[in-house]
Amino acid sequence: MNFKDIHIGQMIKTRVEENNTDIERICNFLSCTEKDAHNMYEQQDLSTDILLKWSKLLEYDFFRLYSQHLILYAPSAADEKIKGQNGRKTILPQFRKNIYTKEIIDFILQRINSKEMTKNEVIERYKIPKTTLYKWIIKHEE
Repeated sequence: MNFKDIHIGQMIKTRVEENNTDIERICNFLSCTEKDAHNMYEQQDLSTDILLKWSKLLEYDFFRLYSQHLILYAPSAADEKIKGQNGRKTILPQFRKNIYTKEIIDFILQRINSKEMTKNEVIERYKIPKTTLYKWIIKHEE
């Protein structure tokens, strides 16, 4: 899975095919035509309300794909950055820990094993704590 370039329409189409979801059910659930549903498969991105409906219908968290992208490709905010421009803290929720899924761990370890990246490069680029990375390596060597 390429978390860098997400084509959400293709991901939805794949899930529909895996589940053999009937097009009539899709159209009824999304209140759309068959043509509209097929057009969504071609879309690189969709509005969040439509994506939420697809997630419910197909029982798959499509938003997690974007969360994984953020974990891998966006720097985590330091405490100084959490504060707004006026120096006050934001009222938005702050997430203290990244959630590393099996796919993320496999992706990182594959990059190390294939020698695309060194351990230090992974730590620096993806901001994964050194102890966490070494625990993954030990656990997955078994």
